[in-house]
Amino acid sequence: MSSVVVIGAGIAGLTAALRLREAGHHVTLASKGIGGLQLSQGSVDILGYVPLTGDEDCSEGDAQRHARDKRVRNPLEAIDSHPFPVDEITGSHPYDLIGSDAVKRGADYLVEKVGTGLLVGDVARNYYLPTAIGAIRPTALAQPSMVSGDCVAGKKFVIVGIRQIKDFYPQFCAENLNRTDLEDGGRVSARAVHVEFEARAGEVDTSALNFARALEDPAKLEAFAKLVAAQVEEGETVGLPAVLGVAGDGLFEKFQELVGHPVFEIPLPPPSVPGMRLNQKLTQAVKDARIRFMLGTEATGVVADGKKVTHVVVATAGRPREIPVDHVVLAGGGFESGALNLDSYCKITERALDLPVTEAPIEKLIHGDYWGDQQALFKVGVAVDADMRPLDATGERVYDNVHVLGGTIAGAMRWQEKSGEGIALGSMIRATDFILGADND
Repeated sequence: MSSVVVIGAGIAGLTAALRLREAGHHVTLASKGIGGLQLSQGSVDILGYVPLTGDEDCSEGDAQRHARDKRVRNPLEAIDSHPFPVDEITGSHPYDLIGSDAVKRGADYLVEKVGTGLLVGDVARNYYLPTAIGAIRPTALAQPSMVSGDCVAGKKFVIVGIRQIKDFYPQFCAENLNRTDLEDGGRVSARAVHVEFEARAGEVDTSALNFARALEDPAKLEAFAKLVAAQVEEGETVGLPAVLGVAGDGLFEKFQELVGHPVFEIPLPPPSVPGMRLNQKLTQAVKDARIRFMLGTEATGVVADGKKVTHVVVATAGRPREIPVDHVVLAGGGFESGALNLDSYCKITERALDLPVTEAPIEKLIHGDYWGDQQALFKVGVAVDADMRPLDATGERVYDNVHVLGGTIAGAMRWQEKSGEGIALGSMIRATDFILGADND
């Protein structure tokens, strides 16, 4: 079978490496860092918002968050039916090339790898989950410890803050939830309480991660559950920061049983405990599959014969190294991971393979209106064809055996749309389908 180098250890890179290895390919996974999953919410966003058309009205709650956007209930239907505008700089939206079928297959594959103990849901229906600031986040797949927070009209929440954790303010969260309109015009009701609980003796200012590790001690979990249960009124669902263990299987279920009421976790700013759970599960699957995992190894270029890459150059201790390849999968992410770079001369580059990127004069990419539209800079990336192979400015394929995934692809405002994981998983399926088909021809 062929040799494949996958660059990047985020959700796209890890799942691509696994799928190719399961098909018998020799896979090397090279990554300069541990990947972006630990910065994520630990859920799977397919498509959360689409722009309002001229004949649609948004509710007051929608206007407060996304003045020009409409919340999506069925992301697969929206991918198929919503006319994504063609951007004059970055071209088509990735979903116009990927399609909803590949997105669904990618999401199903991820659930198969991590199990329903870590991800549940229906990719054809978004949950509406509270964030730490009390906004509502549409997401398709979530961890079982989150889904009781699905916002349905008439639901009653008690948002529990822990005074030793300074990154979560329950009153702020609860009051914003109370003022948010749902699609049917209804609302949830929420109230806030604070509890005092030391995860570690004498520690009065700790992180969610330290707290989560401490609660893997059964005695501490039971003591914390008893404290929380005393705050809950009849008919309420308990929301608390995501601290119910990093690796403790069954810990959430045990805590919910001890509290005696439905419970849901709310992810906090990074490092994200739910994101760490997902990262640990996928990374362990990569190791179990005997994939060669080169962590701390940055791809710095390629050796090519015409339009075929023959070697990937990586920076290793002592000297650069050339790895022979039949296929390359680039899943390095976007600006947030350093895969795309903007230098002091306003030149944008793709760092790993020096692929051409979509770009324009900087004044078209960055504006000074703080409350205005999103910065067009974050739509910049590598243009691709339907098999996720990179294209140059004229639409010509750059390499025949290179495939670009996820956040490196041009054309999407992933944070605004809540589409990041959907694009990553759908492009993974498109690219790996091509590689598997090419090697079977």
